[in-house]
Amino acid sequence: MSSSTARPRISDDSRRARLARRHRLHPAHRAGSTEEVADAVVGLHATDAATVYLSACARLAEPSPGDVERALYEDVSLVKLLSMRRTLFAVTTELAAYVSSSTARAIALRERATLLKHLRENAEGHAPWDEQRLARTEREVLDALAARGEATTAELSKDVPALRETLLMSPGKPYEGRQSIGSRVLRLLAADGHLRRARPRGSWTSSLYPWAPVPPIPEMDVREAKAGLARRWLAAYGPATEADLKWWTGWNLGDARRALADVGACEVELAGGERGHVLPDDVEEDGAGDGAGPGPWAALLPALDPTAMGWRGRDWYLSPDHVPALYDRAGNVGPTVWWNGRIIGGWAQRANGEIAWRLLTDAGAEAESAIATEAARLSSWLGPIRVTPRFRTPLERELTAG
Repeated sequence: MSSSTARPRISDDSRRARLARRHRLHPAHRAGSTEEVADAVVGLHATDAATVYLSACARLAEPSPGDVERALYEDVSLVKLLSMRRTLFAVTTELAAYVSSSTARAIALRERATLLKHLRENAEGHAPWDEQRLARTEREVLDALAARGEATTAELSKDVPALRETLLMSPGKPYEGRQSIGSRVLRLLAADGHLRRARPRGSWTSSLYPWAPVPPIPEMDVREAKAGLARRWLAAYGPATEADLKWWTGWNLGDARRALADVGACEVELAGGERGHVLPDDVEEDGAGDGAGPGPWAALLPALDPTAMGWRGRDWYLSPDHVPALYDRAGNVGPTVWWNGRIIGGWAQRANGEIAWRLLTDAGAEAESAIATEAARLSSWLGPIRVTPRFRTPLERELTAG
């Protein structure tokens, strides 16, 4: 990283121009495939099954849930990994080794330790749980799945009785509850890279999905993997700060700084004098405010979209005054309306299928016309599908209620 005091400056206008092109949000820069979209934003948030489809189709030249299904379940060119910030992401198979070795493997180890602790302390079964019994149960699950080809947790529980046992969580507390051991074991096997979520039973918004075996993801040197992931992220999200990279990956500050150094990141000055970082060949302004920008554009992005959740510091594209309406208390973003690289409102789908939207700032007639066009585009490909975000936000609830 450069230590020069005369750092190049990259304006907020330039950052928004980069976002329009690199995140495939401007109509002239939309992608031809779901894989292109996933690589453009490094990974698609997959905690909510619908987000992968909505995020991809918002960026596809020809929006098609079928193309997303092809990538996820036919070509299996996208894989879902519990990774950055302990969040489920769908990433391309080419990037999967970097994500797995840099982030997902460490999370899987913590998940295993947590599950073993809960099994020892809270399992409601006849036989005690320890590492040996968990390992034996996992082998039985993989054998049963190999025989079936694919199966839901409930179906596998018929073959592996241990999966039917339960965990008593928070005993004696008002929020005491029981969890299925089967769901926890299957999630752990997926985190370890042994299983993948196959095509859901029902529509693409369904969370009832079977599991299928998956070839192992190649292991990489951890430091090399972190540098590779940081390089991809900076190419898509740079300029960005150390705090942005640390937050997005879930790494500690030392790992974030080391990765920036390993890719030779250059320091730049952002608005307000803040220090940002870009790749060595990406220092110049990106043609904004000088007639070379991408031109006006609007977008309707879904809850948990990777662009809205891409940085910790968001003031350059989001007014702090709008956060309470658009984010829940845990920091999850709801559906957002974008105009020229800024979030200016939110949207929701009502029970009758109508796409309702509200602006939180006056953006003018041109913006309203472009947003209406995007709402019609979204409605046309959704058709009869109804989508409710997993994490509800105040404005989305208001718009849904009508």
